[in-house]
Amino acid sequence: MMNPELKRSIQALKAASKKRDQAIWSKLADELDRSKRSRIAVNVSDINRHTQSGDTVAVPGKVLASGSLDHAVTVAAFGISEGAKKKIAKAEGSAISLLDLLESGVEPSKIKIIK
Repeated sequence: MMNPELKRSIQALKAASKKRDQAIWSKLADELDRSKRSRIAVNVSDINRHTQSGDTVAVPGKVLASGSLDHAVTVAAFGISEGAKKKIAKAEGSAISLLDLLESGVEPSKIKIIK
């Protein structure tokens, strides 16, 4: 049985993709809709390596705390470990949910998907 929060997130992302005609939301929903075993897990070090200060990142899965972050980024993910949240905050970034990102109005072309 699927986690109700996960199901709600997938439905909201798919609806936004159709309503706004923006493929990024559908892409994120499709990635989240995978089996739990094949869902994405990204380390803070991966985010650090693929971003610059001020970037907005979407992770269609979970962010884990391995590694370090040396610049401020906004990280949106379905799940973020407590350790990862602390490292993101220490770098003066922010950790938000994918639904918060959806509601924030960030231009999709400004969002980097890391998987």
